[in-house]
Amino acid sequence: MDKESSVKIAVACSPGGHLVQARQIAPVYEQYEHFYVTFSGGIAEEMKKYAKLHSIPDLHRYNPLTWISNIAAAFNVARREKPDIVISTGAGAVVFFCLFAKLFGAKLLFIESMAKVVRPTWTSRVIYPVADLFLVQWPGLVKFFPKAKFLGRFF
Repeated sequence: MDKESSVKIAVACSPGGHLVQARQIAPVYEQYEHFYVTFSGGIAEEMKKYAKLHSIPDLHRYNPLTWISNIAAAFNVARREKPDIVISTGAGAVVFFCLFAKLFGAKLLFIESMAKVVRPTWTSRVIYPVADLFLVQWPGLVKFFPKAKFLGRFF
């Protein structure tokens, strides 16, 4: 197996719109070994029928108790899988997974949500300092993230 085909990619995002956006770039990552990380629930259970998926508990930003189970699960998945690359469209539930994967050596690509036109998300503000490639979909967001790339809208 050549080096390129042995790349392992994690697609980390919340279900719903974040997952829809991540699935729209599936041709980029589906040619490689890949898996999804999202929070537990109906969408995760349905996806497990046809895709490799790790579900982690949802994280509620203002409820620190939810952080404990999310952190433990995110750490375990990142340690067990050790992806080479993480592609994330957010949101908060996958922040700790992205950070742990980065600590284990993954490159991190973050794509800010298309829905964020004027102000950035909390997730993007946390991920930006550690992202290897940070993409915004609206040119006005570059003022918040000087190293970000605006390549147009993906979705």
